[in-house]
Amino acid sequence: MKKLIAASLVALSLGVSGLASAEPIKVGMITTLSGGGAGLGIDVRDGFMLALKKAGNSEIEVVIEDDGQKPELAVQIADKMIQSDQVDILTGIIWSNLAMAVVPSAVAQGKFYLSPNAGPSALAGAQCHENYFNVAWQNDNLHEAMGQYANQDYKKTFIMAPNYPAGTDALTGFKRFYKGELAGEIYTQVGQTDYAAEIAQIRASGADSVFFFLPGGMGIAFMKQYAQSDVGIPIMGPGFSLSQDILAAVGDAALGVKNSSQWNKDIDNEANKAFVAAFQAEYGRLPSLYASQGYDTANLILSAAAKASVKDADAFRAALKEADFESVRGDFEFGNNNHPIQTIYVREVIKDNGGLTNKIIGTAFEKHQDAYAADCGMK
Repeated sequence: MKKLIAASLVALSLGVSGLASAEPIKVGMITTLSGGGAGLGIDVRDGFMLALKKAGNSEIEVVIEDDGQKPELAVQIADKMIQSDQVDILTGIIWSNLAMAVVPSAVAQGKFYLSPNAGPSALAGAQCHENYFNVAWQNDNLHEAMGQYANQDYKKTFIMAPNYPAGTDALTGFKRFYKGELAGEIYTQVGQTDYAAEIAQIRASGADSVFFFLPGGMGIAFMKQYAQSDVGIPIMGPGFSLSQDILAAVGDAALGVKNSSQWNKDIDNEANKAFVAAFQAEYGRLPSLYASQGYDTANLILSAAAKASVKDADAFRAALKEADFESVRGDFEFGNNNHPIQTIYVREVIKDNGGLTNKIIGTAFEKHQDAYAADCGMK
């Protein structure tokens, strides 16, 4: 396991008001830093640490470990962080199967878990918990947005995703809003790199469009193979499959592809402009939606620490719920299940200054709440 202990300096983050807590906070970040999903974890980590650096907070200590995208390893790391490292807050998990393995036990032990990515439906609904906050989205949300968008142009869509909780949530979300016919629905293996069989099924399906959710290295492999196949059927996906962190690897095969996201670098507010500029200056690359989620997660912690001690669980929880920080997304609020109620955009992959990036071309939903909030007993 890779381990990094990082510190930052104590002050207030951008847009946080009030006096910062002088009491130390220990954050345990479990994320994916190796293998095909490493880019996602690296961006979450880098966004999170950038927010702390900008805030200048020396009282927040971050312990970072690589889960290798393995649920059993994530559980071992969480146990160690809770029992030996005695962290106050856990964060960082990218993959929903890992979140389901770690989060219920962590919050039951009185720890706060703030998700910068994974948002499985169970944790948004019947298994919601007062100590679990999702700062990104519920898994279905971006897929719901593309189902809504697909209704404009398509009547017969082929849909595919990996066979794990986020994959089933993805296709459930798409189908919740899509009104057309399904030309096919398949679940692939997690970590799969050869999509010849799936592409053959798409070609033979009679589909007029394809919706796919394949994050990280899976999406890179599929997009390249799909372009080489010359199937020619229009393709679309959520922002996870066409995020900034993978566009360079996919190349021109991604040009013109529509996708959904709650964030993009061209959202016009001061917090987002400052974030994009600072991220480029610090790391020499454009931020992805994962980086934006890590950044917002750190700023949420900073905002709560400015109002309450993490040792006073009720007060700190209430401060988290207020979400009194300047999100890079603009308006940010939590629903009853501690998941965001937010705008979700439609983007298109374009070329800008010689490189590939995304541009917002429309809005799929405004103030959108997930479908599972009604199953959560919290108010």
